[in-house]
Amino acid sequence: MSASSNRGAPGILVVDDEAGIRASLKGVLSDEGYRVIEAADAETALGVLDEESPDLILLDVLLPGMDGVAFLAQLKGKGVDTPVIMMSGHATIDTAVKATRLGAYDFLEKPLEPQRLTLSIHNALEAQSLRQENVDLQTRVKSTSVMIGDSEPMRMLYRQIAKAAPSTGRVLIMGESGTGKELVARAIHDNSNRSDGPFIKVNCAAIPRDLIESELFGHEKGAFTGADRQRRGRFELAHMGTILLDEIGDMSLETQAKLLRVLEENEIERVGGGQPISIDVRMISATNKDLKKEIEDGNFRDDLYYRVSVIPISVPPLRKRRKDIPALARHLLDMYSQEDEALAKTLMPGAIARLQQMDWPGNVRQLRNAIERLVIMTEDAEIGAEHIAELQDEAISSAPCAKSLRTAVESYEKDLIVQALESAGWNVAEAARALNTDRANLHRKMRRYGVEKPKG
Repeated sequence: MSASSNRGAPGILVVDDEAGIRASLKGVLSDEGYRVIEAADAETALGVLDEESPDLILLDVLLPGMDGVAFLAQLKGKGVDTPVIMMSGHATIDTAVKATRLGAYDFLEKPLEPQRLTLSIHNALEAQSLRQENVDLQTRVKSTSVMIGDSEPMRMLYRQIAKAAPSTGRVLIMGESGTGKELVARAIHDNSNRSDGPFIKVNCAAIPRDLIESELFGHEKGAFTGADRQRRGRFELAHMGTILLDEIGDMSLETQAKLLRVLEENEIERVGGGQPISIDVRMISATNKDLKKEIEDGNFRDDLYYRVSVIPISVPPLRKRRKDIPALARHLLDMYSQEDEALAKTLMPGAIARLQQMDWPGNVRQLRNAIERLVIMTEDAEIGAEHIAELQDEAISSAPCAKSLRTAVESYEKDLIVQALESAGWNVAEAARALNTDRANLHRKMRRYGVEKPKG
């Protein structure tokens, strides 16, 4: 089988100065379905690598000019990660050790045994494939976890993360659902001195109340029905790292009391156990609830609130940073297009303008879902304003008309107050004059609606 007739098969570069050996290897490997490229010396092989990217290199040790070990060293020095299997009829232990240290996958002695050769090639290619899958996965995780935005609210958020990350203070991340609170927590961890340690996430709202303590602190065998073995909790797993308690506002008062003791003593006790276990964990909390209101309603402990909110950080909703929507939309479009090139699309200016006009109550999560839907469902290569209009129409038609007149009026009043304060540079007296009311009344309204001047 010629190289040209088998272009889709894995390519193997055979580097050996003996024509008979090259011909023999080509016959064996071609029968196995591989595409074979030949080179009689290292210099020729380097020229081949300038033109092609073989999946594996079979490399003889004794070559005219540059020997195989020197060639391998040069490849690794250039950052070439193609797996290399060394061959030699005059092998020494020192040569084999040197080649292995330089990154050779295997070292085979001549005369080559075909079954041993093909097994080594198969294993090398499989290992390379697994490594590439891992790289691709890490790249994808990073691409979906990146925070994007250059608006003033996002620049303020970046400054807060930069200040909070190196410290040891506990962080409370506040924001609406879908704003990216977990991304902020991850960024704090990644830029802290605990970045080499674990990052453990717990969704307090998703775990049944009768299991949350076992999930957080672990349990001993026999602690309760079904506890057939000892289990380490999330705090133990996060030792020397960071734990994120997402939706901490949904935690029961009983669990809050136990969490408070953990924070005070830096110790946990497994459910059903009496032995304290020391832990070194930085805790980050996140919530979409107003914890101060939850305290007033008796749903959240005020002493725990002050423990977890040493460094409060607010994540802006998407409607407060519309300037970032074009970059976010394009990033998401690229991400989904890369997953399937057949779905590659282009966002037209009219579509971007429409996206910026929408309020996005579900924030970045809703935008992500909308972009994914547009990529999949739009038949045209270009996504235009008319496609966004269809999204808006469906959102309006499916939206429940549950907002009462009082709620609508209060929402409108709060927006007016915030706009007046922003226009007045948060000068309350000036904003009160603009709203044709007195300062005392404006202060009362601000307290009622939780309107505060942004920090930083």
